[in-house]
Order: sequence, then structure tokens, then C-alpha cells
Amino acid sequence: MKTFQKRALRNIQELFLQAQKQPDYANKYVIMACKLSTKNNVVIPSELKKKFCKHCKTYFIHTKNVRVRTTQKRLTITCLSCNKQMRYPLD
Repeated sequence: MKTFQKRALRNIQELFLQAQKQPDYANKYVIMACKLSTKNNVVIPSELKKKFCKHCKTYFIHTKNVRVRTTQKRLTITCLSCNKQMRYPLD
């Protein structure tokens, strides 16, 4: 990984920390992080990917704009802003 990619990854992680601290600006921070990852060809880590909607880029605040359900095989996350579902396998 090149130095600018490492720096971009650190900036993405910092943006998600700021989104967690300031929920009023969280959606803007997520959009900035997605643009940073696209511009620098960096993959957002999987633990951070589950914190926002892939469709509308809304930062998830539990009990406010997200519903999480588990079955035996997978985790289903439903965004209540756009009503899209993301499914992840349970390991």
C-alpha cells in the first residue's frame, strides 16, 4: 500500500470517528469518506462499511434510522431512510 493510500485510510477512519461524535454532520462525513476512498483507490474496512447505507450514504444511528435483524445464516440491515436492505453472512 502506498503512502497516500495509507494517509487516505487514516483520514477515512478519522471521518467515521467524527461522524460518531457529531451525528448532525454524520451523513456529510460519510459522503466525504466515500469520495476519499474512490479517489485514492482505497477499500473502506468492513467494520466501517456496516455503519452506513451503501445506497443513500446515510450514517446509521441505531434505533433511529436502521433496523437490524439476524437469522441463523445472515445479518440483515435495513436502512429506514431509503428502505434498502443489506445482507451479510454470519461467521
